[in-house]
Amino acid sequence: MKSRTEYLSLHLPSRRGFVNLTPEVERVVRESEVREGLVLVNAMHISASVFINDDETGLHHDFEAWLEQLAPHAPTSRYRHNDTGEDNADAHLKRQVMGREVVVAITAGRLDFGPWEQIFYGEFDGRRKKRVLVKVIGE
Repeated sequence: MKSRTEYLSLHLPSRRGFVNLTPEVERVVRESEVREGLVLVNAMHISASVFINDDETGLHHDFEAWLEQLAPHAPTSRYRHNDTGEDNADAHLKRQVMGREVVVAITAGRLDFGPWEQIFYGEFDGRRKKRVLVKVIGE
C-alpha cells in the first residue's frame, strides 16, 4: 500500500471565504501514484471546514448568507464562548454545519467525483495562517 501526506497552507485576508482545493488535491493524488484508493481532506482548525459542492459563485454567496442567518457574527455578546475574549463563536457553529473533512475515492489515478463536484475549504475566522491535511492511501 502507498500513502502520501501533505499539508496545504492557507491564509485568507478576510474573516470568511471559500477556496477551491480541487487542483491541489488532484496534484497530491497524482504525485502519490495511487491508482485505486482514498483521499482524506481535513480542515485542521475548529473554525474552518472542508466540503464538496459546486463551484458556482451564486451558490457560494448563498452559503455565506445562509450561514450568517444561522449563526450571525454580531453581536458577539450573544455567545458564551466569546466571554473568553474570543469573537469567533459563530465560526465554530458554521464549521459544524459545513463539516470537518471529506473522503473521495480514487479510481484509475483520478478523483472519482459526481457531476460538478469540487472540494472546498470554508474559512469562517480567517486573517491568519491555517492548514489543511491531504492524506492519500491506496494501491
